[in-house]
Amino acid sequence: MKKIFLFLTLITVYCFTSAQGEQKNYGKIPSVEVKTMEGKTFNLTDLDNEGKPIIITFWATWCKPCIKEHDAINEVYEDWVEETGVKMVAVSIDNARSSKKVMPTVNGKGWEFEVLLDENSDLKRAMNVNVPPHTFIVDGKGSIVWQHVGYLDGDEGEYIEIVRKVIAGESLE
Repeated sequence: MKKIFLFLTLITVYCFTSAQGEQKNYGKIPSVEVKTMEGKTFNLTDLDNEGKPIIITFWATWCKPCIKEHDAINEVYEDWVEETGVKMVAVSIDNARSSKKVMPTVNGKGWEFEVLLDENSDLKRAMNVNVPPHTFIVDGKGSIVWQHVGYLDGDEGEYIEIVRKVIAGESLE
């Protein structure tokens, strides 16, 4: 009986705090250096979108769901940018050997969003990414407010809904 009471109390507290309209904060974008597709070093904290949300996805050339996710996003990305001003950054976690496939993959697919390279997995570790695809949404102040692991057809619809809520200042719960 005590376990049931404790469980119900925890559920009540969770529901109450979820309804408060506050967004979760998973922390700020970490200060980690990655490379641009042109080979220039870039610190992720320098990532800016003029106060608008940023979608950061971790992917790899060998990850089929990642490719599927990026293809689906690329189809609607221009509309997303026009509507919300969101910026997407795809961070490849391919190592130094397999990262040679990143540029041909991006160019072959015609992806319009920015792609960065995390060949040493420093950013991957800093953001606790275990399995790609792993998607984060960052608010206009650099705080990570939402994350999702994996990809199923249609997940990109949830991403833009989250972006809209972030822009409107609505709860993400």
